[in-house]
Amino acid sequence: MIVKDPICGMPIDAETSRFKAEIRGGVYHFCNEDHRRSFLESPRIAYFSMEIGVRSEIPTYSGGLGVLAGDSIRSCADLRIPLIAVTLVSRKGYLRQQITAWGDQIERPDDWEPSEFMRLLPDIITLRIEGRTVKIKSWLYDLQSPTGGLVPVLFLDTYLPENDPKDREITDVLYGGDERYRLKQEMVLGIGGVRMLDLLKFRINKYHMNEGHSSLLTLELLKKNDMSADRTRDLCIFTTHTPVEAAFDKFSYDDAHAILGEGFPLEELKKYAGQDRLNTTLLALNLSKSVNGE
Repeated sequence: MIVKDPICGMPIDAETSRFKAEIRGGVYHFCNEDHRRSFLESPRIAYFSMEIGVRSEIPTYSGGLGVLAGDSIRSCADLRIPLIAVTLVSRKGYLRQQITAWGDQIERPDDWEPSEFMRLLPDIITLRIEGRTVKIKSWLYDLQSPTGGLVPVLFLDTYLPENDPKDREITDVLYGGDERYRLKQEMVLGIGGVRMLDLLKFRINKYHMNEGHSSLLTLELLKKNDMSADRTRDLCIFTTHTPVEAAFDKFSYDDAHAILGEGFPLEELKKYAGQDRLNTTLLALNLSKSVNGE
């Protein structure tokens, strides 16, 4: 079987290759030892996005933001930029649209099965959400460029039998539910994503937040860096696509306290996310060294 070196794209016979690595449930082949070492040890940029369109059969995107995120990842694979992407599995997709004879829209789930496209990793992380322990697993999708570069994409998933039934649903519907549901999703993506990358032993030198949905990752980085805002900013990059206030996610601090728990003091959070409501865009702006708009 002919495979590609994930660093340079050179075709390699998997049966006779001398340099390979078995990691995270997959086998990767390389044309030389330097490429194998680089693949295993080089630091990466972690690209966080609530939605990513990697292919049309995987409905984990709703429109422009997800399509652009997918294109950004494909470009990084083309250019061989060392990136890893993190998103939610969104098992029921965004929605499947049906138009009635009277012109009304009916929204139906767009269910899909992750095991048909990616491999399940055995590693499990936990979060405390509303005082309950929630376990999170991840699926790995390798997006490989026709020119050879490879970007792994992690899809976080709370659908585990050990979880409370309502916690299993956190990663079901992209942008679904009420504000509390959305805050839980953003906690899984941001805080859970950082913990999963740590558990999987990825070396991360920058965290790129694609819109404010993933900005709770800054809370985990603050804790890892002894609450140093300067050290956290040095690690973070923020991209906004709709820089108008109506597009910013905002949550009540009552909900934030109930969902996040005692792990992060509200008075400390208000320094970066606003005094009246938890503004995730403001949080990302205040804790990123580099900010840009697309």
